[in-house]
Amino acid sequence: MDVTGPWIRTAAAAGLLRDGVPLPTVFARISALAARTGALNLGQGFPDDAPPGIVADAAVAAIREGRNQYPPGAGEPTLREAIAAHQAAWYSLDWDPQNEVMVSTGATEALAAALLAFVEPGDEVITLEPFYDQYAALIGLTGATHRTVPLAATTDPASGDLLLRVDEQQLRAAFSDRTRVVLVNTPHNPTGILLEEDTQRAIVEEAVRHDALIVTDEVYEHLTFEAPHRPIAALPGARERTVSISSAGKTFSVTGWKIGWATAPAQLVRAMTSVKQWLTYSSGAPFQPAVAAGLGMDQAAFAELAEGLRARRDLLTTGLREIGFQVAVPAAGYFTVADAAPLGEPAADDLAERLPHEAGVAAIPLTAFHRSPSAADGSASRLRFAFCKSRSTIEQALERLDAWAAVRR
Repeated sequence: MDVTGPWIRTAAAAGLLRDGVPLPTVFARISALAARTGALNLGQGFPDDAPPGIVADAAVAAIREGRNQYPPGAGEPTLREAIAAHQAAWYSLDWDPQNEVMVSTGATEALAAALLAFVEPGDEVITLEPFYDQYAALIGLTGATHRTVPLAATTDPASGDLLLRVDEQQLRAAFSDRTRVVLVNTPHNPTGILLEEDTQRAIVEEAVRHDALIVTDEVYEHLTFEAPHRPIAALPGARERTVSISSAGKTFSVTGWKIGWATAPAQLVRAMTSVKQWLTYSSGAPFQPAVAAGLGMDQAAFAELAEGLRARRDLLTTGLREIGFQVAVPAAGYFTVADAAPLGEPAADDLAERLPHEAGVAAIPLTAFHRSPSAADGSASRLRFAFCKSRSTIEQALERLDAWAAVRR
């Protein structure tokens, strides 16, 4: 029986095809390795935190009230209304909850629905590089060509830290008449950078010039530490061609609930919903009113969530720097990028396989987020560490890494 098909190019696009056999993702592999070795898992981005009480209580109440069957395919009206109210309150974006909001099974499904709805073989999709691995897999599934804009890396002369940014000239050069979608991730995973307004304006200008759609992944929107998140859809000329995607998982520490959403003009939401109905159709019935309750929290409650995460970012980043890694201080998100080259470790993929055994700590190699990592640009020696863990877990991990690095300094 011939079992070839689009799955092959999907696995190949994600760099997970070996001799015709699909491999598990690096997140699954490293987390399994951490479990086998008893290593502290600073690799996969799932938090140790409990959700806010109002969110957890609302989920329990919904289950007890019997809200356990299929919700509407586009999402519970209560949640769609809460999403629209949230976008208006935070970003002054007005969306019709009936026609311009779609609830999805996490941001993952919304991204899949967007790309499958609008992208065909022969099209091009632009992302930054490094990129979340799902992007490459989905682009491969559509049969489109994946174009990337590598982040430029420099060293801060004052601190010695790694600085990552988008080169506007390279960004504009990536667009062509075949560009169908530019997939923008801000706040960015894995680096934690926030795209500057000039960069966002360049994206909008080029999208307009080439009649491309903008699809944004904004799941870390409330976890910013210096400047606030600025959605591209709020820029002049962007709203009519932008699909904005976010989710509850990272903000409320409920990654297992898989409740996401998209906001966009009605014709784009209709197209995505026509795809989504053949994916999961609907999910998470009791979690949808719980997420609605969370989105309705006072803005000060969101600030408190971010502040708690900022303290753990500082703990991890300072500790890694003192151990001997070169770090990139994230402006948002869950992750710190750390270069192991100063410790005599030029290959992060090899190091990530060894660290659980040698140091009792798990991290993700940044090579998993690159198509062509290299020593020349520094990407081959970088790791991604998650700080969405408890302070005690981070402190123990730093102690173990310090002992491991002692002979390398």
